[in-house]
Amino acid sequence: MTASIDLAGRYRDAGIGDALAELDRDLIGLAPVKTRLREVAAYLVVQQARAELGMAGGTPTLHMCFTGNPGTGKTTVALRMADVLHRLGYTRRNHLVSVTRDDLVGQYIGHTAPKTKDVLKRAMGGVLFIDEAYYLYRPENERDYGLEAIEILLQVMENQRDDLVVILAGYKDRMDTFFQSNPGFKSRIAHHIGFPDYSEDELMSIADSMLGAEHYHFDVAARSAFADYLTERLQQSHFANARSVRNALERARLRQANRIFEAALAGAVLTPDELARLDVADIRLSEPCVCRRAQG
Repeated sequence: MTASIDLAGRYRDAGIGDALAELDRDLIGLAPVKTRLREVAAYLVVQQARAELGMAGGTPTLHMCFTGNPGTGKTTVALRMADVLHRLGYTRRNHLVSVTRDDLVGQYIGHTAPKTKDVLKRAMGGVLFIDEAYYLYRPENERDYGLEAIEILLQVMENQRDDLVVILAGYKDRMDTFFQSNPGFKSRIAHHIGFPDYSEDELMSIADSMLGAEHYHFDVAARSAFADYLTERLQQSHFANARSVRNALERARLRQANRIFEAALAGAVLTPDELARLDVADIRLSEPCVCRRAQG
């Protein structure tokens, strides 16, 4: 009799649906990213079932590359991917070690290898997330030690891929150039996931969510002013999606605090709503607002 495989039960028992539902709640937008994560999760469940039936060989390659602009949720998704991999039993530990070039590359001969190996030791059994990974390769500097870190990483990614998942992240164009210069990396990356920029409506929803989490809210005029900010800011360079939204809201909250503190010193009695509400002046006068200087 052919053994039956309850794939849906495996998916449910591992809590994958719950983990992905949390991702839906916590991250606005990113529909193509969420679709790819579901595909990866389904693939891993199927591979487990195939392995148990003797139909698959070896550990699947799970190393990934996340490409997109700043503030599009790459680190957050990496954390959730670490959780999913652990729930499915593909990693021993539910943890993620996030690093950049400075954590891996030394400044003198003999410094890089121990730094890189220490990071790998800390990440082993889980996920290693390397942000702006293209900075590991600097061909213009012949005395750069990034290549040594790359060689160590490649060896571990191949020989210990059953005990470590590596996720590289960065701008798409720079990661494409990095892979062209380092074909060993490209051949070890099985999953390439692109993170789109947020739309204006999504960024407004993100702002509402960020404020709500801190017990703040816009009044009607402030909400309209912030929408104007987003419209203008999206047309300018160096906009970092959710990160720029967070920075703008932080400036607005500082302005609000100064405004209501001055009112209190003048004898005003403040209500809870006034402590929570951002007014239009907090948005338009909050340094540096796009009305006066487009930064953030």
